[in-house]
Amino acid sequence: MTLAVGRFSGRAEEWDELVLRSPGWTHFHLHGWRGVIERVFGHECLYLAAREGGEGLAGVLPLVRVKSLLFGHYLVSMPFLNYGGPLGSEEAVRALCDHAARLAREDSATLLELRSARPLPVPLTVSHRKITVVLDVSSQDPERLWRGLPAKVRSQVRRPQKEGVQVRFGADQVAPFFEVFSRHMRDLGTPTQARRLFDCIAETFPGDVWFGCAYLGAKPVAAGCGFRWAQEFEMTWASALTEHSRLAPNMLLYWAFIERAAREGLERFNFGRCTPGSGAHRFKRQWGGRDVALWWYQAARRTAATTPSPHQGAFALGPALWKRLPLAVATALGPRVVRYLP
Repeated sequence: MTLAVGRFSGRAEEWDELVLRSPGWTHFHLHGWRGVIERVFGHECLYLAAREGGEGLAGVLPLVRVKSLLFGHYLVSMPFLNYGGPLGSEEAVRALCDHAARLAREDSATLLELRSARPLPVPLTVSHRKITVVLDVSSQDPERLWRGLPAKVRSQVRRPQKEGVQVRFGADQVAPFFEVFSRHMRDLGTPTQARRLFDCIAETFPGDVWFGCAYLGAKPVAAGCGFRWAQEFEMTWASALTEHSRLAPNMLLYWAFIERAAREGLERFNFGRCTPGSGAHRFKRQWGGRDVALWWYQAARRTAATTPSPHQGAFALGPALWKRLPLAVATALGPRVVRYLP
């Protein structure tokens, strides 16, 4: 079979048809993300396709260029998200990876990173510096799933319930979600994504994205946003206000998302990526899930290159300073910085 690899210029439906029939596909492979990335971040999307004899689609690779003078030059699939990488036949996957690595070399990119959900048959270095935790919820009614949780977790979920905390889902939760999310990020010393990102996601994927907020009275105190695909739901972003940590509203928030996934007949609840051994990892493991490796394949121009983080190296002082900014200033400046931190 002769494969030709180049920029994808076909219909979005053609791209998505191949995605949906490919093993290892995730929500972030869908063509709609191209418009989100371009509209919100203004990054160049190098969406690649492998065609048989220049016609039939054999494979696809959503690839994005993230480039700045301060942080460097990266080709990532997919930036700001946990999954990406090539899909299609084994031959197409190899051809797409070879093409992407050649682009990275020709453009002198610091790093090519393909964030796959599964092992790939390619000669690139693989990193497991990030993992996720997955809880099986298949064939379980919410009551049975509840009884299977550790006693300590059930107690922590009941605590905010006793204080009157309630969780609401819906498209109308985008604004309160961002209210909690932006403040939480400032308090962590991390630049926030733009409100525009979540508005664009809600508009582009109304049937797939879940926004949920936990309320103490009329005040949102914890919030989450994630995506449903195939038989899985991933909690992609979650936040809680530290001044209400005694109530543990994030525990009730997570349970509400898990319960919804079970009620809708999904098989897996994905807690999203974390660093092994971190506090976030311990939080996710307490629900009884299992660790799942993330297969992030890399081709670097220099040894041990990774995508930039505001908490590492020359930027390590950034978080301490960022925490001191007024919330309005941090929320306004954050998107200008984080768009270059894929």
